[in-house]
Amino acid sequence: MGISERKQRQHEEVRTTILQQSWQIVEEEGWEALSIRKIADAIEYSTPMVYKHFENKDALLEAFSREGYARLADILVTAKASRTLPAEQLEAISEAYWQFAQEHPKHYQIMYGLGIPTCQMVRDIPEIRQVSDLLHATIDEAIASGKNPDIDGHLKATTFWSILHGLVAMTIISAHGGPEMARRTLNDAVQGFIKALLN
Repeated sequence: MGISERKQRQHEEVRTTILQQSWQIVEEEGWEALSIRKIADAIEYSTPMVYKHFENKDALLEAFSREGYARLADILVTAKASRTLPAEQLEAISEAYWQFAQEHPKHYQIMYGLGIPTCQMVRDIPEIRQVSDLLHATIDEAIASGKNPDIDGHLKATTFWSILHGLVAMTIISAHGGPEMARRTLNDAVQGFIKALLN
């Protein structure tokens, strides 16, 4: 292994260590407790070394957000592949989306800290684009199989994503009704959405 390859590997190893320690702090103390100084102390590196990899907390947030969207995209791809008809695929996607948010609430909150991703974020961040493209493609396929092929696919994809995120967010921030009621509401909303899409 050459010098440049060794340096690159060391760079990646330090970056991974920083991310792992950062996530441990987030899990144990919350996002607000995270600081570059605390990370440096925990991994016994200098603060400038951490800054060399991440210029601030926002850079760490983006890294965790990208990781979350990549994981979510993989889960949604698997969910879609488990069904044949577009309507059933939308049901499977909504269930997988919900499950991801319930199993990874801190990751989900970081991913959506600024709300639903903007068009610019979708264009600029490949991991978000993966999720967006899958939702759009499935919606387009559902429209093509329905009775009204002139429906605005982009609008419907945005509506579908908003339904999913809205009900997940309500569950995260509110104890009223509990997750089971929110899940039933999600199922009801998705069924109504699919029915309107196909008829």
